Amino acid sequence: MVRICRVLALSFVLLIEFHADIRTAAVTAATPLPANPVSAPANAVSLSHTGWTVVADSAQPGNEAKYALDGDTGTFWLTEWNPTKAPMPHNITIDMKVNYIVHGICYLPRQDGIGNGSFGGHAIYLSTDGKTWGSPVAKGTWLDDENLKCTSFSGTIARYVLCVILFEAGNRGPWASAAEIQVLTVPSLGYSLPRTTWVVKADSAETIGMAGQAQNACDGDQTTLWHTQYTNTLSPLPHTFTIDQKTPVSVDGLMYLPRQDGNANGRIGNFTVEYSTDGANWKTLVTGQWADDATLKSITFTDTTARYFCLVSKTEAGNRGPWTSAAEIYLLSSKTFTAPSNTLGKWGPTIDFPTVPVAAACLNNGQVMIWSAYSPYDYVGSPSNQTITAIYDQTTGQVSEATITHTNHDMFCSGTSLDFQGRLFVTGGNSGQMTSMYGPIQSTWSAMGQTILPRGYQAQATLSDGRIFVIGGSWTYPGGTLRNGEIYDPSTNTWTLLPGCLVAPMLTNDTQDYDETDIYRSDNHAWLFSWKNGYVFQAGPSKAMNWYSTKGSGSQSSAGSRASDTNSMCGNAVMYDATNGKILTVGGSPDYQDSYATKNAHIITITTGGALPTVTTINSMSYARAFANAVVLPDGKVFITGGQAYAVPFSDDTSVFCPELWDPTTGKFTTLNANNIPRNYHSVALLLPDGTVFSGGSGLCGDPCNNNHMNAEIFCPPYLFYSNGTRAVQPIITAISKIIVSLSGNPTFTVTMNRATSTFSLIRFGSTTHTVNTDQRRIPLTLTSTNGLTYTLTCPTDPGITLPGYWMLFALDTSGVPSVAKTMQITL
Repeated sequence: MVRICRVLALSFVLLIEFHADIRTAAVTAATPLPANPVSAPANAVSLSHTGWTVVADSAQPGNEAKYALDGDTGTFWLTEWNPTKAPMPHNITIDMKVNYIVHGICYLPRQDGIGNGSFGGHAIYLSTDGKTWGSPVAKGTWLDDENLKCTSFSGTIARYVLCVILFEAGNRGPWASAAEIQVLTVPSLGYSLPRTTWVVKADSAETIGMAGQAQNACDGDQTTLWHTQYTNTLSPLPHTFTIDQKTPVSVDGLMYLPRQDGNANGRIGNFTVEYSTDGANWKTLVTGQWADDATLKSITFTDTTARYFCLVSKTEAGNRGPWTSAAEIYLLSSKTFTAPSNTLGKWGPTIDFPTVPVAAACLNNGQVMIWSAYSPYDYVGSPSNQTITAIYDQTTGQVSEATITHTNHDMFCSGTSLDFQGRLFVTGGNSGQMTSMYGPIQSTWSAMGQTILPRGYQAQATLSDGRIFVIGGSWTYPGGTLRNGEIYDPSTNTWTLLPGCLVAPMLTNDTQDYDETDIYRSDNHAWLFSWKNGYVFQAGPSKAMNWYSTKGSGSQSSAGSRASDTNSMCGNAVMYDATNGKILTVGGSPDYQDSYATKNAHIITITTGGALPTVTTINSMSYARAFANAVVLPDGKVFITGGQAYAVPFSDDTSVFCPELWDPTTGKFTTLNANNIPRNYHSVALLLPDGTVFSGGSGLCGDPCNNNHMNAEIFCPPYLFYSNGTRAVQPIITAISKIIVSLSGNPTFTVTMNRATSTFSLIRFGSTTHTVNTDQRRIPLTLTSTNGLTYTLTCPTDPGITLPGYWMLFALDTSGVPSVAKTMQITL
């Protein structure tokens, strides 16, 4: 399978009906589905329902399961409610009759204005035999509204799709309902045949008014196109596009992408697909009609082995003239699909949320807290008095939703960090001066002392003495006062300005800012690292680096430049070895938006607070990225995922789908298996205690907006698999001498394992938003002695290195497989 790392469009193909051996495709007469899917896979196409069957555990007479597949949004399946209410959970199973490569499903709630039965908690399963289901490919909670919901996952061969409904979205009763359920596939991810050896020709091509040669329809460039002749002479319909593959190949589908330049001329309406073994004698495979729009079109047909295939355009879709055009034409073969090797990691399951995970924190109980803004879809027009949140429980797989109103805080675009007690502190955002605190033990949010200056897009870090430092953040109220540093003391619940911690030296000179008196972007998302003796190191995103001392009224001193790097807004910085002061920086773009990202990578080594660091330029990433996320793993490698090659907020264009893994030993980046959900502006990623990575979000651009990705995916890194691709058995920490370690007391402890172990590491629980995670850092632990399977370990005693708070203790066996972490608390 060819790994696709960039997919640039989002489209849905018409539902089609098949008849006899020569199949006729037509637009379904029923009401079309809404065009605002939430979190649909990139380049997804819906499979035809024709011939499928569906069964459910319960149905009210007149609302049978078949209505979830009839293509009519005015009808719906509804579980029994009269004379008795069928109890939860409910399920509906689709039999597609043959195997497909399934990449996702879309669910449309009933559209009659009555929300009863909308899917809330759910789990999606796939099977080839209808008996063996395995683990869910997607699970979570959907929002209680009538919008189309979609969930995406790694391509999986399946004939059966099972939707289990765990609870109703509005908790109105024990029922479930669905207007429509679609099953999605992404032909370019596993289906499309290579075109490098093709010879193509057309009956006509325009070469004077434009470069409209036939070859443009198979060059992989959506900005070029084949167009029939229109200068001097109008070449009449029908038109033909003939493909010579040079050898016979098994083909069972064709994709057609109309021109993408905003001009509709030449879109194919009525069409025929033909094949030939000799290029002279032709037989018809399928006829049909495509809609007059620019979306990707697809047609499938009986598996046919032939050398030649021909797309015949019989009419122009809009009857504008006798021409035909195409940006791209593909042949498809389901036989080309092979699942990617797990040795390059594995994506799944998908976790569906009732909002976009704009910010997230992994709490010390292992749960993931996510939040967005006052609205599940949008941040604009905020009344600044509430926040949509949700918690993902990795143990149960459940997602619970809560709208936080009692703190009067819209926490969109806030600063975030975890304190010594594992409490989550969130500052500013849409509510510029508010501070909120979430206590995992109490499971409650509390309003805390307000900041002196209103801030949004600021950076925030917990210090080595337990106080919290913030700087920058002019997004909420641009212009006017420069947002110099201030500090929060949890013992007094008060904020104090630090006038010596000047923000001006770390500005990026963003093109959206006019000068230092009108700052909007240049002070956003600083890369902050708490360090020894109350110092904070600012590694970026400006190419100018700085030290901030938080003693007294604060002070600032230059730490030099990040080698030859540019300003790198919305890039990443990760402390992968805190013991030795090692920080990896990657990517970003010179300006916040409308700016090309870089592949740049550097290692910064810091020593004493205030001293000039060492900066080393290393091999670049394989892909340029802005708005990506980076996570340090237990073995010291850094996982980098998502981002765009050209930074544009709220856009899925130029998305990078292949993550990379940086190895500090070799200094090299390795490209890993691709996902198929864009993760750009407003995306997050966090390490979980089982060694997997939580990667989610992107969007929050209104309702409707195709680029709202209200979900997350779990990524299993390569170290969780053996070389043959099977899941590795993780070592087990069977005993630990203490789970609370005092740095001022005895920082030594023992760990007992179930098998031989080579290395141990501590990774601090993380919180993140807008590419910044000031909490995460890794400490490779010193192994002082070994007694059989019991190991004695010692933490660095400086709280600037071993920042107090909650940490994950990982053990790695001799093959590099990590254990599930044990949670430890480090205290002063």
